[in-house]
Amino acid sequence: MYKNYVKRFIDFTVALIGFIILFPVLLAVTVFLYFANDGKPFFVQSRPGKNGVVFKILKFKTMNDKKDAFGNLLPDEVRLTKIGKFIRQTSLDEIPQLLNVIKGDMSLIGPRPLLTNYLHLYNDFQNRRHEVKPGITGWTQVNGRNGISWNQKFEYDVWYVDHISFALDMKILLKTIVKVLKREGINSADSATTEPFNGK
Repeated sequence: MYKNYVKRFIDFTVALIGFIILFPVLLAVTVFLYFANDGKPFFVQSRPGKNGVVFKILKFKTMNDKKDAFGNLLPDEVRLTKIGKFIRQTSLDEIPQLLNVIKGDMSLIGPRPLLTNYLHLYNDFQNRRHEVKPGITGWTQVNGRNGISWNQKFEYDVWYVDHISFALDMKILLKTIVKVLKREGINSADSATTEPFNGK
């Protein structure tokens, strides 16, 4: 009952209210990033959702598009702007995804939507993360986020799929608030972003 009906009602209602309340913050961040990223405040990318169906995710753009002399993008840690780093540390870059939740592509709570080019690399166990809608935050995010291994992330994602409930979602939501306030687990130990998944 909760998984199939109540969860979607809560997602839509909370995301809509949250978007209205946070709209002034969203507008301010958009203006700052517009100037920091040469007129490109948003980042739009294809991500797999429930059952692997691809959708367009919306985030604030925290890295610029600077390239080297050969036309290749500079390393992530170089392209991550100062304001982008602050926005990422405070998780403000996730605010636009409330629109994805309102639309129905995502849930407030669920496995984070990863890159589409990872789809063919998943084994049957790892692919189970797509049995539910992806979330803005999830069990993995409150248990290490980018600071843990890919294997551990998949373990947490599938555990969530098997134990989804209202009580668990509320627990994740509260732990997310604590994590954001403490700015824990934003990046992996040696990278500005998490290391890419290679199928192992």
